[in-house]
Amino acid sequence: MATEKHLRLTGISDVSWKDAIAKTIVEASKSIDYLTSLTILEQTAVINGKKIVEYRATIDLAFTIDKEREE
Repeated sequence: MATEKHLRLTGISDVSWKDAIAKTIVEASKSIDYLTSLTILEQTAVINGKKIVEYRATIDLAFTIDKEREE
């Protein structure tokens, strides 16, 4: 039976929410193996005047635990 662990992460982009999510996955994959799924929990933005200047996406990122890993 596989065991899944979840992390709550927030990505930030000046382009879009989609870009914020993609950047978060890329960064997480540099140090976490076996990524399996994500759930978008929240999308927010920072506004300056009449323009969105920062997109933020908070996600729940899941990955499986490697049972074969040596301690």
